[in-house]
Amino acid sequence: MWWVTRTDSMLLRLVAAWCLMALCVVAHAAAMPVLLRWLQRSGVPARPLWPWTKLFVHLASAVVLVHLAEIAAWAFFYAWQRAMPDVSSALYFSAVTYTTTGYGDLVLAPEWRLVGAVEALTGILMCGWSTAFFVAVVGRSLAPQTQPPSVS
Repeated sequence: MWWVTRTDSMLLRLVAAWCLMALCVVAHAAAMPVLLRWLQRSGVPARPLWPWTKLFVHLASAVVLVHLAEIAAWAFFYAWQRAMPDVSSALYFSAVTYTTTGYGDLVLAPEWRLVGAVEALTGILMCGWSTAFFVAVVGRSLAPQTQPPSVS
């Protein structure tokens, strides 16, 4: 595909990554009927699969967008401060650091290393917060649907 520019190629990769993320969410959601049947035997009413799937794909998309915005904020800071050679490297470094993947192929100069560690800690905390949010949504979805008492 010689006509695809570097930017187009990056966008295609991002679209592919987005599709893989959605696929992961769908795979998790596909496990829900098994779990819901188990919960139903335990007295918790089952919910249809596709509304759950749609909910979790939308939720995962929104959460990933929030994380990407946070990663970009770190990256633009690194680029602005010339801690990374360019924005592309800064975005890559920031994503690898925020997610604590830590490939080590790009590293900060010694004077910036603590900032990188703080980004990694921030990423851990934000990912944990996102996980807690997912747990809260699942808990709320499984909770018995009750009407609030009417006030007379």
